[in-house]
Amino acid sequence: MENLKFLLTPLLLTEDCFNTLVRDMDFANVPCLKYGLSKGLGLGIILGSLLVKVPQILKIFRGKSAAGITFISVVLELFAISSNMSYSYCKGFPFSAWGEASFLAIQTSVIAALVLLYNSSSFLLSFSFIAGYLAVLYSLISGITPIDVLWSMQAANVPIILISKMIQAVTNYKNKSTGQLSALTVFLLFLGSVARIFTSIQETGDQIVIITYVAASFANGIIAFQMLYYWKNKMTGAVTGGSKKKQANGKASNQSSNQKSPKKVKNHKIKDN
Repeated sequence: MENLKFLLTPLLLTEDCFNTLVRDMDFANVPCLKYGLSKGLGLGIILGSLLVKVPQILKIFRGKSAAGITFISVVLELFAISSNMSYSYCKGFPFSAWGEASFLAIQTSVIAALVLLYNSSSFLLSFSFIAGYLAVLYSLISGITPIDVLWSMQAANVPIILISKMIQAVTNYKNKSTGQLSALTVFLLFLGSVARIFTSIQETGDQIVIITYVAASFANGIIAFQMLYYWKNKMTGAVTGGSKKKQANGKASNQSSNQKSPKKVKNHKIKDN
């Protein structure tokens, strides 16, 4: 029991809640249940964020293409993530309430750099973006930036998140496809933002943070819906592409046989003579 207490109390439960829920088995204690659930969800989101955008990064890198991914949308998302992380860190909120933002910031900045690299074919531009972002991020979390400015940036996250996701949604709509977007990444972001509404209510009580995650859940939900809606288009496109290749190969073989046929006709004529 003491070993279990050593593992759970720093991460999921206070000592009082551990005694109530684990020792006494008093599951009617709603505040302790909410506290434990919030901490558990928060830690789960943080662990998931370690790899949530890795499938997207690998998809771009392996395909050597960022087709269907808009740079402006990625940068706006990076601004929203960085603002949330900086504001929460400087306000002293628990790491379990915002920790995933630090990992999402790293992965999103890599995606932005890859989009620049493959869309502009400029390694220097891509590297300069990463260097500039790190400088800006340091100024946000080092105490140089006033907390009022960070609050304003956090408040601006609501329209920025909506705009960034709508840009991507419009691109998907025009293309009738989700392009190089990773389905796993899209669905994990949606589920994570929904769970963050609850954890933010429990652990921060900050209205602007809660509203931000409500907006993020709505926006991520639209992209997730498009991922499902255009899934058949992607599969049909793959099949159509394969059939077109077969048709092209068939046409090529017919042309080659037609080119050879005059020789055969000529040989027949010579034999007849």
